Amino acid sequence: MNKELNSIGINKKPYETKVVVAMSGGVDSSTVAGMMKKEGYNVIGITLKLYDDGKEVAASKQCCSGQDIMDAKRVAHKLDIEHKILYYQNKFKQGVIDNFVESYLKGETPIPCVQCNQTVKFKDLFEVSKELNADALVTGHYVKSITDQKTTNMYRAIDENRDQSYFLFNTTREQLDYLRFPLGGLLKNQTREIAKKLELNVADKPDSQDICFVPNGDYASVIQKFRPDSFQKGNIKNLDGEVIGVHDGIINFTIGQRKGIKVSDKEPLYVLKINSDKNEIIVGPKDKLGKKNILLKEINLLTDKKDFDQNIYVKVRSTGALLEAKIHINADKTANVNLINSEDGISPGQACVFYNQDLLGYKVLGGGWIKE
Repeated sequence: MNKELNSIGINKKPYETKVVVAMSGGVDSSTVAGMMKKEGYNVIGITLKLYDDGKEVAASKQCCSGQDIMDAKRVAHKLDIEHKILYYQNKFKQGVIDNFVESYLKGETPIPCVQCNQTVKFKDLFEVSKELNADALVTGHYVKSITDQKTTNMYRAIDENRDQSYFLFNTTREQLDYLRFPLGGLLKNQTREIAKKLELNVADKPDSQDICFVPNGDYASVIQKFRPDSFQKGNIKNLDGEVIGVHDGIINFTIGQRKGIKVSDKEPLYVLKINSDKNEIIVGPKDKLGKKNILLKEINLLTDKKDFDQNIYVKVRSTGALLEAKIHINADKTANVNLINSEDGISPGQACVFYNQDLLGYKVLGGGWIKE
């Protein structure tokens, strides 16, 4: 038995190790497929067809479009690896798009990329990879993963501007032990350099910027398409409960928003609360935006509860800073988060992700959905 672990922490020679690479058609996942192939692994590339894109989608910078599937196919051909396409439009509609629409109608600010990772990518693709007898599922996410004693832990990527650990907090322990993230120790420009050396046609391809089913970041158009009846006028109230204006639909607003309120006051007004039951927006001055206490629902833990005895760090939005906090884990899969310093614009529907610093970096401990 070979006692040396290969580069992805498995006790086999690379040529004896079968890996499935999730290939979106972008430079990151294409480079990962090339890296695995070059190291001698038995690579199968799988691309997911998640939705039926129209002209407006094809013209915008999004992942998983028809062009991306063609790019993935070309990369697989160049690398001489097996390539499969899985048609998951219905699964994606039910697990991601419907959830996105319902969340917005509740006055929340959803993160469909977390739902996509949680459902289609890491649940369904995980099961397919197992059925193919693959030893690991490898992706192009910028997350540092360290495997020791068959247990994988997830850390923030070296490239903090690209770090995607926030979007992966809902990964289960079983999934995490099966997943590998080779790009976590690289900067983006290094990834592109590897792609160029591998002569991949996507080496200079621009990064996807929009949510795949939201053309040009226009969320309201998605709601209009699936729930046209949801644009209903309602009251805008101040903190004293007085009606000071009218809005055209709560889906046009998020917590902390200033533009588009269309109500003048002696100082700028910000959205403080969205009440979907009453179809109301509550607005007030910026100094009322700050919050210290957050209630989370549907928490997912990747570590022991004892790791929460001390203060840890949390992120309450994907682009946010790490905030020091004390966490109390409850028995009903909820948690109370007490921030040491108040934070503006905390929105229900977003994720609150837990981190702890150790010698290897900032380790992901899990997280939950912000309820209030």
